[in-house]
Amino acid sequence: MAVPWRAVGALVLLLVGASSAWQFQNWRYGSQLAEEARLHSEALNQVTLAAAAAQQAEQDKRLALEQRLATIEQTHFRKMSDAQRDQDRLRDRLATADVRLSVLLDASDVAKGCNLPASTGAGGVDHATVRARLDPAHAQRIIAITDTGDRAMIALAACQAYAAKVSSLD
Repeated sequence: MAVPWRAVGALVLLLVGASSAWQFQNWRYGSQLAEEARLHSEALNQVTLAAAAAQQAEQDKRLALEQRLATIEQTHFRKMSDAQRDQDRLRDRLATADVRLSVLLDASDVAKGCNLPASTGAGGVDHATVRARLDPAHAQRIIAITDTGDRAMIALAACQAYAAKVSSLD
């Protein structure tokens, strides 16, 4: 059997050509894939950097809010301490009879049988008004009630300030 050298040569040329084409395509597509992988990697890096920056911004906002809330809490604590100190001082002054609570009475209401003198003492600030002194025990109860009210007002103001700071984030 005679081997046709032309057919073998053509087959070899065909195989070399196909192999060369295959290598060329491999090189071309490989470089395209490498470029796409590089671009994808850069895009991922940019997204990661943007996410990190956004997270840092949120952390900064949170830290700033925490500092503002700490300031509000310190102010609230200071106001509560001041109110407590003032109430304690007033309670002590009432207990030692340094100060007396009194109420204004309607001088024209004689039907009630409260005919009190209209003159004031040397330390009074009201001129010609009828006043009645309260029993120290009742005065203490009134001071305790106003103390509770003062604390509630201070706590309400602190809660409102907190809510305003937190809701201003949106």
